Amino acid sequence: MRIDLHNHTTRCNHAKGSMRSYIERAIELGIDIYGFSEHAPMDFDEYYRLKFEEMKDYENDVLSLQKEYKGKIKILLGYEVDYLKGHIDKRVIESNVDYLIGSVHFLGTWGFDNPEFNEEYSKRNIDEIWHEYFRNIEEMAQIGYFDIVGHLDLIKVFNFLPKRDIRSIATPALKAIKKANMVLELNSAGLRKPCKEIYPSQSLLEVAYELDIPITFSSDAHAIGQVGFKYDEVKKLAKKVGYSKAVTFEQREKELIIF
Repeated sequence: MRIDLHNHTTRCNHAKGSMRSYIERAIELGIDIYGFSEHAPMDFDEYYRLKFEEMKDYENDVLSLQKEYKGKIKILLGYEVDYLKGHIDKRVIESNVDYLIGSVHFLGTWGFDNPEFNEEYSKRNIDEIWHEYFRNIEEMAQIGYFDIVGHLDLIKVFNFLPKRDIRSIATPALKAIKKANMVLELNSAGLRKPCKEIYPSQSLLEVAYELDIPITFSSDAHAIGQVGFKYDEVKKLAKKVGYSKAVTFEQREKELIIF
């Protein structure tokens, strides 16, 4: 069974293609469970995300597609929510969805994965950046709002790598993820980025497996051609590490399925 739970729509202002065309492509690829997880509204960096007044329309669009494509593909409703202190809105956290993805895209006000701002890496200690990033991931898990961890090691996107062993930096966050009963996504978007590597790396996925953290699959599609991107490669990595089952959701409840 094929799962793809992290996908966007034009409502975030940096994706292309109709929601229906994403679903049609998913069906072509044999995806059984497809999730929309639009960038949730927030009172920061407001342009590149859904607006609060659009939440109901977005949710109704997904629910309408669920009915239209019933029997052909299972469509899930979610949000990708930025973990940023002081900016998490209860209207999002309390929304009636199948799952919430928690992601870290900002260290303070710095959007570290935006190529427009990557000069900031030269102004900071890389090891300290990595520690700060994974402290945020750890705090995100501890807050208890989210079901899935989005692109665990996104901080590697531009290949600014620490001198310290990445596993030692990330393990406290992974332990917090386990304690919070969260799911780790295998996100193929990294293969489209300068790092040219799945999120998370094999070494971090091996730590997750040792900690018995469950996984799910995501392509993080912002365009039709990215739906199900490199699915077989991601599945191969999961099996290599030892996984044979993945998680899907319905109304925040987990279901393990064989992939």
